[in-house]
Amino acid sequence: MNKVKIQNQHFLPFTWLKGMLIPVYFLLLTTSANALPGESTDQVAAWINAHPTLRPDIGDGLLVNKGDTPARRFSFQATVLPPGRLNTPSDRRTIRSERVVIYDQINGVTFEQLQEALRTIYGLAIYQDYQQARLMYVYPSSEIADLGRRLRRPLLELQQGELLLGKRFAYWLEITQTNDEQVRSGQFTILLPEDLEKLETELRDH
Repeated sequence: MNKVKIQNQHFLPFTWLKGMLIPVYFLLLTTSANALPGESTDQVAAWINAHPTLRPDIGDGLLVNKGDTPARRFSFQATVLPPGRLNTPSDRRTIRSERVVIYDQINGVTFEQLQEALRTIYGLAIYQDYQQARLMYVYPSSEIADLGRRLRRPLLELQQGELLLGKRFAYWLEITQTNDEQVRSGQFTILLPEDLEKLETELRDH
């Protein structure tokens, strides 16, 4: 299946800084990935703790919250759980997914911003794996969007996302539109390929 870029004419332009596509607090992030799903919690926590931008203040070292203002912030979380519905992890020492959430109440969030954040955090090799990945699922379909309007369940229409399968990892990108057609939050998750089917099933069922 060929990859299709999701587009929405209502996305706000991304103008954090002139000539930049990413928030200023991403500029210090490493350009090569030293910690990815499949590695141990200790390895990932050490990478985060040694990083001048991601270094956490409190917690277990796998969750980071940063922001230049309350209206613009991001979080990074590595977890032993696959994305989707919570279950009991079979291995509490191996990271299964890493998630970045971006919130921008001022300028909005786009898929292009999420893609650029992925490239900046994880480097060119992972970004190319994403770029060459197969598109597995896109939501919502027109039928689901119509159903959401009829059932008055706006999230069925306002959440837009895609799942992709690369040679090394799987990828989940999602943005959430508000009722006034603004997009102020988005997330991307890198996960192990074996966890993609579970996530896709849950998203389709939802």
